[in-house]
Amino acid sequence: MIPHKFRYLWLLLASYYFYMCWNPKYALLIATSTMITYTSGILIARAVKKGSVIKKRLWVAVSFISNLSILFFFKYFDFAIANLNIVFNKLGVSLIQPTFDVVLPVGISFYTFQALSYTMDVYRGEIYVERNLLKYALFVSFFPQLVAGPIERSKNLLVQINERHFFDYKRVKSGLLLMLWGLFLKLVIADRVAILVNQVYGQYTYYLGLQVVVATLFFGIQIYCDFNSYSLIAKGAAEVMGFRLMDNFKQPYFSRSIKEFWQRWHISLSTWFRDYLYIPLGGNKKGTFRKYVNIMIVFLVSGLWHGANWTFVMWGVLHGAFQIIGQMLCPIKNAITDLLGINRKKFSYKLGQGILTFLLVNFAWIFFRAPCLDDAFGVIHQIFLKWNPIVFVDGTLWQLGLNQKNFVLALGAIFIMILMSIAEYHGVDWRKKVLEQGFLFRWSVYLLLIFSIVIFGVYGPGYSESQFLYFQF
Repeated sequence: MIPHKFRYLWLLLASYYFYMCWNPKYALLIATSTMITYTSGILIARAVKKGSVIKKRLWVAVSFISNLSILFFFKYFDFAIANLNIVFNKLGVSLIQPTFDVVLPVGISFYTFQALSYTMDVYRGEIYVERNLLKYALFVSFFPQLVAGPIERSKNLLVQINERHFFDYKRVKSGLLLMLWGLFLKLVIADRVAILVNQVYGQYTYYLGLQVVVATLFFGIQIYCDFNSYSLIAKGAAEVMGFRLMDNFKQPYFSRSIKEFWQRWHISLSTWFRDYLYIPLGGNKKGTFRKYVNIMIVFLVSGLWHGANWTFVMWGVLHGAFQIIGQMLCPIKNAITDLLGINRKKFSYKLGQGILTFLLVNFAWIFFRAPCLDDAFGVIHQIFLKWNPIVFVDGTLWQLGLNQKNFVLALGAIFIMILMSIAEYHGVDWRKKVLEQGFLFRWSVYLLLIFSIVIFGVYGPGYSESQFLYFQF
């Protein structure tokens, strides 16, 4: 109902209200980041107009340093002080512990990277300079994807703010259907398997190897369904209003290599690191050794981006090492494959690659899920300590936090999710297929999803609220 030229103001108010519902004072951080990158964009454009390369580089450096300094203070200050204390204590030097506790603002890593991408795009001349401060502020704070992505680029989202959006009944239906599917993944699958994961990882010393393996595999499902669900809900909500957000996941567990996994997992972040870190470092154009160094730097930074903990650093190191070792061994693998006459196009060969990649990814998830390195290595030790296949038939699996009915329900929901993923992997647009059907079929799907979420969703009495995992990043 609001005239087009005023809609961005309403969306901006809605976005700030949305964020302030968590903690009003931290909206000042978004505003600060917005002002810094908005001003730097104008100054960079002015420097370009005057032909001053030095000033152009200066303003982009100021934008990055100031924004990353804010991010460091709120996200990594305590981590840095704690590790400095450890180092200096070993040297016999005492440091004063900080007398204040820094609270991590929700979504700070997401909106900081989104704002910085605008600065870099202006610097590279890939996007126009937005001189309307409030429109630019909406780009940084757009509420559907504000706190957990996808990390949008100015080339995609900022330009849409100036587009005319009209009410489209089919588009609204499509967006709401995507939101329903996201809620199914979150409430029926992710939050259900989280109960088992939390119990086993919280007391891993009490469980046998295969029980810990089940919990680890369930965590792989949990984090995928949890994070993907938010991305889908964000994309669906934006679509209802006429905005197009990028796909953040493309069936990552069907990948046949770690490199392919990162082309399908958290795509907005992996492409951000590719465009604004890996390529500026030289990418693969400065020799093989330098390429491997650049890959490891990217994954070290990726690990730190996810959290101020050595477990995340180790997770990043593992993914970097998996990629480097995979590329180093590729000629040997190809030679052995040719020698044995193995057909790389056979399904069995592709399946083997997929299973190996899936196992490597889930092994790395151990460090992502464990609260500290000692616990991560303890979980790994427990996995290889004692294998007892009887746990699959003696009822022990029903004692890991989920009773038999909930365990079977989780498996059934996961099976549905896998079928949907297979369809999408083969290019089937399931939303389009559903919306093309008759009234009875369409509403059967709608009601099935709604009642599945309401009846089988994990919420309400007996369960605590489970926020989206990536809110903490």
